[in-house]
Amino acid sequence: MVATGQISGSSPVEEIQFQPASLDLRLGHTAYRVRASFLTGSGKTVADRLAEFQMHKVDLGPGAVLEKGCVYVVPLMEHLALPEDVQAVANAKSSTGRLDLLTRTIIDQGSEFDRIPAGYHGPLYAEICPRSFSVLVRPGMRLNQIRFRNGEAGLDDDALRALHEQVGLVDTPPHIDGGLGFSVDLEPRSDGIVGYRAKPHSGVIDMDRIGAYAVSDFWDPLHSDHGGLILDPGAFYILVSREAVHIPPDYAAEMAPYMALVGEFRVHYAGFFDPGFGHAQAGGTGSRGVLEVRCHESPFLLEHGQRVGRLLYEHMRTPPERLYGSASASNYQGQGLKLSKHFHGV
Repeated sequence: MVATGQISGSSPVEEIQFQPASLDLRLGHTAYRVRASFLTGSGKTVADRLAEFQMHKVDLGPGAVLEKGCVYVVPLMEHLALPEDVQAVANAKSSTGRLDLLTRTIIDQGSEFDRIPAGYHGPLYAEICPRSFSVLVRPGMRLNQIRFRNGEAGLDDDALRALHEQVGLVDTPPHIDGGLGFSVDLEPRSDGIVGYRAKPHSGVIDMDRIGAYAVSDFWDPLHSDHGGLILDPGAFYILVSREAVHIPPDYAAEMAPYMALVGEFRVHYAGFFDPGFGHAQAGGTGSRGVLEVRCHESPFLLEHGQRVGRLLYEHMRTPPERLYGSASASNYQGQGLKLSKHFHGV
């Protein structure tokens, strides 16, 4: 797609952007602080909306802080010229979601976040809202990713059951109903910790600094002696799935909410699994899914083993040349309960 001009960039697309089933997107040189999140809608461009909602411009060139609680729109370096039979979907990268950095893709005349219709020709923008921590960003940073679909690739429940029988998608008896259900693990690990809650007042995180920050400066560890955890409204949590997930080489998967009836909380911000995640060929023996949880409205009791989401599996046109975690360094292959790569000691 890059070679044929369906994907182009204000700076040449780099090899490091290519992932097994997606392409990383890069921040441009300017951020626009806006009064509110928005979708463009029919007949409108992002530039039109920025003229209405822009408060001020931020030069990202020397590095700039995006402040907690504020909304920014950043033009991305990539531009699309999609064929009429190819659509795209975007999502935040794993490290972005684990920092509670709400990052969504918007487009001209768009009616949904992170969804790009077939045949779209135009620029891409990232809407960024730091929810728990202020972050330092620079041009070229990769906070979200995009993948492309041609036709209907999703597996129905019968196909999921057959695939599980063939390769074992999870290490527990599967719950398959509109996708592969997964549940939360609140059994304490050896140090007694079941998860982490973001501290409400902490410093700035430089997104380029890997393993640079102490966990205790940004997170409170959580313990549970009774297999339950009461979620506070507005707080952000990092938890882990009870199931060890396996994504075969010729499949990818997306995390989706289970249903609104299980409680008013959101269970993911990133939630995309590349081919090879948890797969033996790529150094995994099943990997837990990290849950990025935010509770709404009222306190809610989350209990060990409670189903909180589902995995939607999709068939790749062909297996990728390299699997997740094999040919390139991966921070999350074989993971358990794990914070983002910016923290040391976890």
